[in-house]
Amino acid sequence: MGLRLMMTADAVGGVWTYALDLARGLADVGGETTLVVQGPALSADQARAAKAVPALEVIETGSPLDWTAEAPGEIEAAGRKVRDLARDLRPDMIHLNSPALAAVGGFPAPVLGACHSCLATWWTAVKSGPAPADFAWRTAALRAGLAACDALVAPSRSFARATAAAYPGVRPLVVHNGRHSGPAGPEIREPMVFTSGRLWDEGKNLATLDAAAALCATPLYAAGPLEGPSAADRLRPSHLRPLGRLSADEVAAWLRRAPIYASSALYEPFGLGVLEAAQAGCALVLADIASFRELWREAAVFVAPREPQAFADAFAALLEDPDCRVRMGELARRRAELFTVEAMTRGMLSLYARLGAARSEAAA
Repeated sequence: MGLRLMMTADAVGGVWTYALDLARGLADVGGETTLVVQGPALSADQARAAKAVPALEVIETGSPLDWTAEAPGEIEAAGRKVRDLARDLRPDMIHLNSPALAAVGGFPAPVLGACHSCLATWWTAVKSGPAPADFAWRTAALRAGLAACDALVAPSRSFARATAAAYPGVRPLVVHNGRHSGPAGPEIREPMVFTSGRLWDEGKNLATLDAAAALCATPLYAAGPLEGPSAADRLRPSHLRPLGRLSADEVAAWLRRAPIYASSALYEPFGLGVLEAAQAGCALVLADIASFRELWREAAVFVAPREPQAFADAFAALLEDPDCRVRMGELARRRAELFTVEAMTRGMLSLYARLGAARSEAAA
């Protein structure tokens, strides 16, 4: 019998994609996953995608996410709900994609906390000066959760370092994210630039791409929500062409059409959207930030993240030189072969095994 994993997730961003891919990878080696979903309800296409994953059960809780909770007590209540579910389900391993939940303690199996992002590292990368008051209690809640986990994992070395700097004493291990390639189909490249993600997030820095779009002769399309969970999280681009939230299959279809994928992110612990674009053979034009340099090296064109003209120039150079664009797309595709679901699953299974062995030794 394979591993029985209980994992938390949300349907707001890349954690959902990560969770489904990991659950599918575990199913391929005989594992079973119970996915405990916090935050907004699943969309129809997300529910369909979950049903297509073998050996996966989904439980929606409606509990707030740690970064949308209005008080520390809401995070504690969400943690208790997850812990109570774990006590009923008795999994072999508990994987918290929101490590703050671990602070309540008393989980019946080893707890791995996955560091996908956090407010402290986001603020350091995106803003300046002291963080707002509500960041303090949220950061404290996460710090307590990180300390309560049996081990931590991060998707890149650069983000592991950023997390360690934000939370002294914390040392996440690194397992790169992986992604299944999108559905096969013809690649018919059209003159355009494409981007995707949680567009309302200031860390994605869509304002730079919006300004770059005004300087381009070719259209720049953006897939993803323009409004976030709060009224303050709203974006109204003036020059790029928003497509709204698209399903995974719809994004894959756009990636087969787009010769160039762009990200001007100031903060990106990994970037699943970039990986999907690389798998599709798009030439990558990326912000020159540590995580992108680590992951994509010679397989992307790097641009200062706050310089619209530099992005527009990079787009024009690639579109005017098809041979260079194709070469960069192939470099990206080959680099993407390092970040597979199989590799991610092997890495996570290794961590799970170490945690299980440590728990058994402690109990002996």
